[in-house]
Amino acid sequence: MYNRPMEKNIITQYFEEIETTREYNGYFCSVVEAITIVILGSICGLKNISQIHQWAASDRISIFLKEKFGIENVPCYYWLLCLLKLIKPESLNRCFVQWAEDILPEKREGMTIALDGKTIRSTGHMGSYESPLHIVSAQVSELGITFAQKSVDGKSNEIPAVQELIGQLEIGGCMVVADALNCQKKTAEAVIAGHADYLLCAKDNQGTLKKDIEDYVQDETFHEEMEKAGSTEKSRDKIEKRTAFVTNDIGWLAGRGDWKNLKSIGAIHTEFEVKGEQSSEWHYYISSRRLSAKELLYYARGEWSAETMHWLLDVHFREDYCRVEDKNVQQNLNMLRKLAINLIKTYKERSASKRAFSKIMFGCLLDPSCICDVFQN
Repeated sequence: MYNRPMEKNIITQYFEEIETTREYNGYFCSVVEAITIVILGSICGLKNISQIHQWAASDRISIFLKEKFGIENVPCYYWLLCLLKLIKPESLNRCFVQWAEDILPEKREGMTIALDGKTIRSTGHMGSYESPLHIVSAQVSELGITFAQKSVDGKSNEIPAVQELIGQLEIGGCMVVADALNCQKKTAEAVIAGHADYLLCAKDNQGTLKKDIEDYVQDETFHEEMEKAGSTEKSRDKIEKRTAFVTNDIGWLAGRGDWKNLKSIGAIHTEFEVKGEQSSEWHYYISSRRLSAKELLYYARGEWSAETMHWLLDVHFREDYCRVEDKNVQQNLNMLRKLAINLIKTYKERSASKRAFSKIMFGCLLDPSCICDVFQN
């Protein structure tokens, strides 16, 4: 019905050494098979374990899973949930990182690494959580591939988590970008220690630094002397114009020695026009690399890639509404959904597909044979 079985898939091989919280012999359904079912269901855009189970247990899909993936038995909803609870998130994360590292280019010099955290909002209203679950992700912006993450309790713990994650990553020669929360001296030091460069957005959490850069940029004389570059984007009723200003002359900047290898400052003025109504905002930056204005525009945009991935998690999987009480399941689902997003992104790149995420997911839901094209990397 579905041609010959797939050869042993390279993705599932990474999960064969997965660790569990207690011994499990894989009777009836193995942990790797459970992971495979969840990934495949996520590729189809299914939003929760209940939907994934109902899909996998249907006559047509159970035959597909058996013929193409060798999954003889689909567990009941309760047991599928129990298998996800058994998986140690740190073990799944190691498997995820190893797989992602192997599909990414060996040489990443010049690429942008975006770091950003996301709180799973539903966990803030559950009695079993001391504080909302917050997950920090690292992504290669140019490829849109998430390749590492770290879970913490609450957004207030994001700063040390980002610094620890940076120390675990291979970032040599890359530009590391992060939001204003992570504009921290120790974060800058961690990036330089990893033989990379940083671009950090300075806001009110670094009030003196932001004020000094703001005063310089807004001074008419200095403003005119700064290198400039601009870009304009139009999307339906919205026009967005961005203008970058950069200087590498920072001898005047008080406290510059506190920021490791600081070499340039800059600003981006963004002007919005939506249905004739206009607004604007300024963002101020520091970097350990001597940047041109065009480079500032380029790398600052890279920060958005991790935010886009978080948007996909909310829009396509409604992650903020996930009501699972178990923290292991929440973390494991987050990683498996990211893996599904990575697979769809690599498929789009490989096939040069212009189709939207939602259309690819819906196509896989309607025609299971399409899943195999996406699942292979």
